[in-house]
Amino acid sequence: MATSSFSRNKYWVLRHGKSIPNERGLIVSSMENGILSEYQLAPEGVNQAELAGKSFLKELKENNIPLENVRICYSPFARTSHTAKVVASTLNIPFDGPQCRVIEDLRERYFGPSYELMSHERYTEIWALDEKDPFLRPEGGESVDDVVARLASAVATMESEYQGCAILAVSHGDPLQILQTVFTAVSQQEESNSKDFASRIQAVRIPSILSQHRKYGLLTGELRAVI
Repeated sequence: MATSSFSRNKYWVLRHGKSIPNERGLIVSSMENGILSEYQLAPEGVNQAELAGKSFLKELKENNIPLENVRICYSPFARTSHTAKVVASTLNIPFDGPQCRVIEDLRERYFGPSYELMSHERYTEIWALDEKDPFLRPEGGESVDDVVARLASAVATMESEYQGCAILAVSHGDPLQILQTVFTAVSQQEESNSKDFASRIQAVRIPSILSQHRKYGLLTGELRAVI
């Protein structure tokens, strides 16, 4: 299976299906709230996850990737765990088996106590802040660069544990659009002496790149090949 020059695996990302917080228009970004079963997928989100699983299966077949090479890595939040479980079932992969694993660093971006359980209309305030300075944290929350730091750790984990795999990262809107921002920037780097993935990520942690993450926004249940 062809992979990029800087990664050992091929990556797809999947934003969780439409969740109960999505339906209610709530920001649920803390780990404490995020893992509660009351914030899992809405029925429409289950359908979206099933469709994403079928789309992923189609892409695997088109790329001649056997199911045994698939790894599903997901955020511990209820809505992402639920999505990953539905996708695994669609692919006929045991959710409790070695091909599926939770990675805490794929969790939702924490927007801080001022935004927790508030209206999702307030996301625009945070994104406006991101455009001005992606290193600035919402009060008590995570900056874009904070998210990059832990996503780099998640990628390092996947790169160290897997080789030649098709990895599906099931996560959330902000983390996944930030991840694609970084992956795109890394892939556009001129060939450097350093082949180390972590060093390449570090090189693109600059405001002009990180402030643009919104252009990679995903819909709920959207599947996307990234590298």
